Amino acid sequence: MCEKAGAILTRLAGELGFEFVSTDVDAAAAAGDPSLRAEYGDLLPVVMLDGVQHGYWEVDETRLRADLAS
Repeated sequence: MCEKAGAILTRLAGELGFEFVSTDVDAAAAAGDPSLRAEYGDLLPVVMLDGVQHGYWEVDETRLRADLAS
C-alpha cells in the first residue's frame, strides 16, 4: 500500500509541482525514534499535507487535488 501511495504521490508531485517526501516509520524507529510508528503504525500509509494528516490507507486523489488548489 505504501508503494502504491508513493507512486501516486510522485506522479502528482511532478504534475502539480509540490514536494513529495516519504518517511519510513520502521527505519525511524530502528534509528531510535519510535514516535512515528507509535502514532501512525496502524494507519500506514499516511498522507500529510502541510504537517496535518490529510488521509490514510489510500490517496484520495480528488480530495488532495482540491486541497492543493485551495
